[in-house]
Amino acid sequence: MSKKEKKAKTPLSNEEQLLLFQQKLLAEEEMAKKKERLLSQFLKDKLAKEEHNSALNLNKINTQWRTVLREVKTRELHKDIEILSQTFERVVDCKDSVIKSLAKDLSEAEEQYTHALRSHLHNVDQLLALQRSRLNLLEESYNTELEALTKEFETERKTIIDQHEKEIRYLQDVFMAMEQNCIDSEYESKLEYQSMWDDLKNKNLEDKHFLRLQLENTVEDLWRRFQDALKNYTDATEDRKIAFETLKVKDEKSSKEIVAQMRKIQKLQDAIIILRGKIMIHSRDSEDQNQYICNDKELVLVQLRKLKAQRTQARAVSQENLVKLTLESNATLKALRKIVDKGEKILKLAEICRKFETEEEKVLPFYSSVLTPKEQEGIETNRGELTDELAKVMMDYIGMENFWKRYNKVKLEQLSLQHRRAQLLEINGKLREMLKQYLDGISVSDEVLSQLNPLFIVNHRSNLPQPLPTPVAQPGDKQHPTIYNIIEAAHVISHTL
Repeated sequence: MSKKEKKAKTPLSNEEQLLLFQQKLLAEEEMAKKKERLLSQFLKDKLAKEEHNSALNLNKINTQWRTVLREVKTRELHKDIEILSQTFERVVDCKDSVIKSLAKDLSEAEEQYTHALRSHLHNVDQLLALQRSRLNLLEESYNTELEALTKEFETERKTIIDQHEKEIRYLQDVFMAMEQNCIDSEYESKLEYQSMWDDLKNKNLEDKHFLRLQLENTVEDLWRRFQDALKNYTDATEDRKIAFETLKVKDEKSSKEIVAQMRKIQKLQDAIIILRGKIMIHSRDSEDQNQYICNDKELVLVQLRKLKAQRTQARAVSQENLVKLTLESNATLKALRKIVDKGEKILKLAEICRKFETEEEKVLPFYSSVLTPKEQEGIETNRGELTDELAKVMMDYIGMENFWKRYNKVKLEQLSLQHRRAQLLEINGKLREMLKQYLDGISVSDEVLSQLNPLFIVNHRSNLPQPLPTPVAQPGDKQHPTIYNIIEAAHVISHTL
């Protein structure tokens, strides 16, 4: 216990005080962060409650405003329904009468429609059969042309390949022959060189033997003479004999060495001259052979380049032909697809136009010719003057005559409708002017007051110019009929409703 009390009473160090102070600061920061989080959460909750309350209030206001608008709208709709019910009853009566008349016309129109539909389907089948036959002919012609082109391409390819193989074989044979000729010429030149070398060797040996014999004879003669002279000389000069003999020995040695060296030098010179001649001969022969071989090689290379150029040219031509063939085939396929799409579009338009056909068109789809007999005779005479090619072309398009009749009829109806539309627009403009005059007479505005108005009367006077006084009718004069302005009731009702 005394030890613990001593430890508690001991003062804290600076480091421990700093640690305690830092712990306190961290705890205060954590408390401040918690307070901020609580405040932000409280504000977020309050904002959410306010948004919820504002949304509820807006919904309440919208519902009240909608009820008010519904009441006003229902009143307006009740009034409109009463007016529309009256007009609807009158329209229904009119429509009933029209429906009865149309039911009778419908039964007749159905019979006419079935008859016209049969005729139209028959014509469409004929057109489809014609188009299919034409497409079959085009496809057959395309297939025949394609087969012919492929056959030509294959034959040309085979011929080019065979020619190439023959030329390669020929070049290989030429190369082998040249190699064999070179080997044979080399072997012959070696044999010639060996034979010449043997001949020269034999000849040199014979010459050497002959010269040796001659020299031995001359040496013997000279030795005899020398012995005789020596005896005389020894008799005369015995004193100088010893010196002469010594000198003689030396002279013989030196002479022998000189002769041997001269012989060696002469042999070497002769051999060098012979070998130089042989080398010159062989070099000339080899240069001629090499020149001949190089010329042959250049010719062969030129022929090889020509063959390669021909092969590349033929390959390029075949490639171009193949590209043209593919392009033409793609173009024909696209044209055929366009024709098929056009035919499908024509059939769809025919089905759409069938719905808008009149009863007369359903019964009589193709009208007779509008031309007079004289005009038809003139056309026939002109046909006789045409060429055969133009007549054939016209015969090909005779099947489209009924189509052009329908097309021209539609064009004429279009022009008539445009003319009728222009007339109706003119009538509509006149009616609008009349309606404007009528409304100007009813309403009162600055524009109306500035213009002449027969209904505007002030102090029993109108702003129209006063007419001239009418003469008093005499008992014998004729009375002019009175003029009245009449407005149709349908026009008034249509504008008031």
